[in-house]
Amino acid sequence: MEHFDVLIVGAGISGIGAAYHLTQGMPERSFVILEALEDFGGTWLTHKYPGVRSDSDLYTFGYRFKPWTSAPIATAGEILKYMGEVIDDAGLAPHIRYHHHISDASWDGTTNLWTVHATNTQTGEAFTFTTNFLWMCQGYYQHAKGYTPEWPGMDRFQGQIVHPQNWPTDLDYAGKKIVCIGSGATAATVVPAIAGDAAHVTVLQRSPTYFWTGRNVNELADTLRELQIDETWIHEIVRRKVLFDQGALTQLALDEPELVRQALMDGVKALLPEGYDVEQHFGPKYRPWQQRLAFVPDGDLFAGISAGKASMVTDEIETFTETGIRTKGGEDLEADIIITATGFNLSVLGDIAFTVNGEPLDLSKTITYRGMMFTDVPNLLWVFGYFRASWTLRADLISDLVLRLLQLMDDKGAARVTPRLRPEDADMPTLEWISDDNFNPNYLKRSMHLLPKRGDRPEWMHTQDYWLEKESLPAADLDDGCLVFE
Repeated sequence: MEHFDVLIVGAGISGIGAAYHLTQGMPERSFVILEALEDFGGTWLTHKYPGVRSDSDLYTFGYRFKPWTSAPIATAGEILKYMGEVIDDAGLAPHIRYHHHISDASWDGTTNLWTVHATNTQTGEAFTFTTNFLWMCQGYYQHAKGYTPEWPGMDRFQGQIVHPQNWPTDLDYAGKKIVCIGSGATAATVVPAIAGDAAHVTVLQRSPTYFWTGRNVNELADTLRELQIDETWIHEIVRRKVLFDQGALTQLALDEPELVRQALMDGVKALLPEGYDVEQHFGPKYRPWQQRLAFVPDGDLFAGISAGKASMVTDEIETFTETGIRTKGGEDLEADIIITATGFNLSVLGDIAFTVNGEPLDLSKTITYRGMMFTDVPNLLWVFGYFRASWTLRADLISDLVLRLLQLMDDKGAARVTPRLRPEDADMPTLEWISDDNFNPNYLKRSMHLLPKRGDRPEWMHTQDYWLEKESLPAADLDDGCLVFE
């Protein structure tokens, strides 16, 4: 059994950031990072499909403390290199335990400790850790397997069915007819990457997605580099400009959704052949930013369509056949390979079995404190990033709050901190983790019953609004009665 002041779960973008902040802000704290995979990186390690890249710009997806110096949309390899530099710069490598799969975590109110059981997936050796504070940075989806619906006739198909999250390294798609089911960010990445070598790629979507496009450059950053401005300054200036523009677009999407919709449609129309049915294939029924906007750098997806290497079909699946898919509209789509770019399964607290004082934790029975802690669950914090802005922005903000929280515990001589509803919150209505009208992708709707509830007051809300939280989280009064220190 080993004991650490802080135990961080996950060595992805959140976990590495958390560890960096901890080493800089509280270097005296002992900590360990437990990672189930064989290396750091999370998403950027597990995703192996062709063309895998960020769908957020790296000036905001990157850490605020580490300048990004390359193209704003980055490959998985570039992101891993960047994360590796952070690990080296802060000396984090000795603190990371790879191949450590956590089965359960239990809180004991008599000792004020979490006990975490993990197994080394290489050796089978079992480990037990105790910690004062558990910092969950495991990401938000299950890495082992993506989400694939069950369609009629799947067992009849004579070709290969591949989910991008489990892409075979030896998959030969050269000269093959491919159907890609789904049209989100993953499809927008993989389709242009394989279209040049495949015989043809058909994108089959039940409903369209909003796309926006532009060059994979940041002209402001390039101008500042020409002026030989320090990279630290460039990172901060460009980061602020990107966030200013994103905030303006988000607000415009709320205030003038039809205007934004038309602008997005016009941008796509300009990149497609004359007379292409843009409304049918690229005109979603939901308003812009009710689901994540998918960025297409340099318009590569539309270039493939214009060149005849890729095509769009908007219809539902009636059945798989021996040779492909038959749609409900009666169209037969031939395929040697079917790619199911149909999303992922949400991971709620890493799918770890939690108990609090011997009682199993049902997260759906709790109310969230600022989208990161849960009522009656002591010394546990969960990093859940943004949908409309880069995930890492919230990871950085939460790290600041954790350091404040740990310092306040020290100042009070408290061994535990527990979110609890105040007397004035007793009649507060409880709502779903996030409203359907706010953000409604299918992966979230499928798992809403597993997630904590929220209230209608700032302390008990999960706003998903960076432009609000960048002010409210640093200013949050941690001693306002919502957190009980004992």
